[in-house]
Amino acid sequence: MKKFFILFAVLVCTQEMSAQLFSKEKVQNLQNFDKPRFSWGYILGLNSYDFNFDYTGDFEDEDIIVDKTIGFSVGLLGNMRINDYLDLRLEPMVTFTRRDLTFNNPLFTSQFESFREVKSTYVHIPLLLKISTKRLNNFKPFIVGGISTSINLSSNEDNPDDNNSGEFRMKTNTNYFEVGFGVDLYLYYFKFTPSIRGVFAMSDELVKDNDPNSLYTSTIDKMSTRGIFINFTFQ
Repeated sequence: MKKFFILFAVLVCTQEMSAQLFSKEKVQNLQNFDKPRFSWGYILGLNSYDFNFDYTGDFEDEDIIVDKTIGFSVGLLGNMRINDYLDLRLEPMVTFTRRDLTFNNPLFTSQFESFREVKSTYVHIPLLLKISTKRLNNFKPFIVGGISTSINLSSNEDNPDDNNSGEFRMKTNTNYFEVGFGVDLYLYYFKFTPSIRGVFAMSDELVKDNDPNSLYTSTIDKMSTRGIFINFTFQ
């Protein structure tokens, strides 16, 4: 009998939660929040950047091992409403990240030769199209996609020293395409939006070493960034 009452209570609670979540009669927070043409907000987030390497000849991906870390991002949001389902978004942000590279070459006998710590500070500027569903009570799922550009303030592109001096060099400017999804949560005082987005570079970012036969870069045909952003937007 005790188990029956527990099961009954769980079913009642589940039914009540479902009614609160999906019932059309629930009072909506911030009912007119999405009506203005323009709106603003700020972004806090986490990121994880990686490198994708394409090699010349018969070289394998294991030649360079990439260890990813968790970085953080901070930025602003400018949103232009097109209609109830489409928004155009500009999200300039600054992202901080680090990738550790290990060159798996038997000719390297010390950590100074085989290991490179690549710290990056990006000014990242995406222009995105947000496609939303119809608002359901106090939440609204969406998908988002678009293009972006970045300035790598730590690129070392113009540094005359290369890997032979311990300096790993990248190009300063990079273009990307982005795709992701998220959900708008309409709280009592503000709109909170968690989202996940994949970021993929469209160009080669590697600045090769001065020596065309460099043990570090001569076997690399292309190096491009790929990453994951987890953003929390407040409006």
